Amino acid sequence: LANTGRTAVAAGLAGAMNILPVHSEATSRPRKPMQNDLVVGALIGCGGMGRGNMGNAMNHDMEIAAVCDVDSTHMSAAAQQVEKAQGKRPAEIKDFRKLLERKDIQVVIIGTPDHWHALPTIAACEAGKDIYLEKPISHSITEGRSMVAAAKRFKRVVQVGTWQRSTKDFTDAIAYVRAGKLGKVTQVRAWKTDSFAMGRNPPIPPPADLDYDMWVGPAAMMPYTGKNLHVHWRWYFNYAAGMTGDWGVHMMDIGLLGMSKDTDLVMPTDCASFGGKFACGPDDDRTTPDTHIAIYRFSNPDFVLHWETGRKGLDYGNQRQVPGGDGGPQKSAREVLDNGTEFIAADGSSVVVWRGGWVVRGPDGDERPKGDVAQLPHYDHMRDWLECIRDRREPRSNIASMNQTTTVCHLANISYLAGAPVKFDKAAMDLVGSVGKETLPYHRPYRKPWKLPIYK
Repeated sequence: LANTGRTAVAAGLAGAMNILPVHSEATSRPRKPMQNDLVVGALIGCGGMGRGNMGNAMNHDMEIAAVCDVDSTHMSAAAQQVEKAQGKRPAEIKDFRKLLERKDIQVVIIGTPDHWHALPTIAACEAGKDIYLEKPISHSITEGRSMVAAAKRFKRVVQVGTWQRSTKDFTDAIAYVRAGKLGKVTQVRAWKTDSFAMGRNPPIPPPADLDYDMWVGPAAMMPYTGKNLHVHWRWYFNYAAGMTGDWGVHMMDIGLLGMSKDTDLVMPTDCASFGGKFACGPDDDRTTPDTHIAIYRFSNPDFVLHWETGRKGLDYGNQRQVPGGDGGPQKSAREVLDNGTEFIAADGSSVVVWRGGWVVRGPDGDERPKGDVAQLPHYDHMRDWLECIRDRREPRSNIASMNQTTTVCHLANISYLAGAPVKFDKAAMDLVGSVGKETLPYHRPYRKPWKLPIYK
C-alpha cells in the first residue's frame, strides 16, 4: 500500500518534513554477531518511509524476498532498490494477504499509511511473522488494543519506528531526568511546528498504476484529488492523526519515557484539547487542525503535559549567528526550535532535548553542566529489532509501550473532535464514560468488506 505519489516528489517532501529515520548512532552495548543469522523479510507499503526502512534492514543483512504495494510505480521502485542491493529482483505482490501466505518470509516491514496499520499487523501476527511497524501504530484506540493483544497472543516481536528511543541525545536526556538530577518535575512540554496547507482540490480520476479502492481500504471512501494521498494523507482524519499523531508520537513519547521507570509508561487521567484550522482557514481540504494545544493531567507522579503544534516553534534562548540584511555582517539571533521536549522542575530549572542536542538550564535560563549520570543504552533501532527477533526479547519500541504513546496522541484528537475534556483509565486502556467514543480516533466503522479482528 503506497504512500502514493511520484518518487521525486516523495524524496523532496520527506526530506522537507525530516521524517526519514537516522540510524548512525554508535552502540553503547556489545553487539552480538549477526553472521549466519540471515533473516528473510518483505516490505508492505513501498513509499518513502517503507523504502527507507527496507534499505536500513538490507544494510543489516536482511534478505528481501518480496515487496507489496497497491501503487505499481512505488512497488517497482522498491523492487529496483532491492535488485540493486542484492543482485536479485524480489517478488512484486499487490495484495499483502498473498504475501503473508509465503512460508519463506519470516518478518515484514510495514510502511503503509496509518489507516492501513492494523489489518496487515494483525494478519502478520496470525501468520507468524515478526514486524517492524511505522508509527503511530494505529488509527484508533480500538485498533491499538487489538494489535497489542494479537502480538501477545501469537508471541510476535514488534518494533515500532520511533527511532528517537534509540538515539544518544534522547536516551541521555531521559536518563538524566530519571536519575533525579533535575529534581521534582512538575511540567513537561512537547511541540512540533505544522506548516502544511492543502488548498482546495477538485476530484480527478486516479492514475492507472494505482488501485485507489484498495488504498482507501477500511477507511471511508473519499474522492481522489491527487493531494489527499502521498505524504498529505497525514492531514486527514479519515487516514491519520495530523501533526499530533505524526510527531506527537515522537516528542510526547520522550516526555512519557522521562517520567516513567521503564517502557511501561505513565498515562494521563484527563485530557483537554483545543485547536482548529486557524492558519489554513475553513476552506482548506485538510481536516486535522493546523493549530492544536492539549493539556494532560497525570498522577503518581503528579505533573502536567503540554502538547503544542502550530506555525512557530518555541524560543529557548539559544543564540545563533544569522546573515545580516543586505549582505551586512552576521548578527546574533535567538534560536527557535522546530521540535522538542522540555522537562521543567519545581525550581524552574529544565532539560530541553530536540533532534540535534540537549541542554540543562537553571531557573534563570543559563546553561548548566550535565555532570555524570548513568546513561541508558543507545544503539541502532533496526539492529535492536533483529537481535530481539533472534533472542525473543521485547524491543526498545515494543508495541505495548508504543500503543500507550499512540493512545496519548489519540486522546488529544478525541478531545478536539468531541469538543470536551476526556478521562482515561490506564488499567482498562480505555476512555472513562461515553464522551469521545463517537470519534474516529477512538473507533471507526470499517468500510465493507474489511473487518477489524478483535483480540483481547
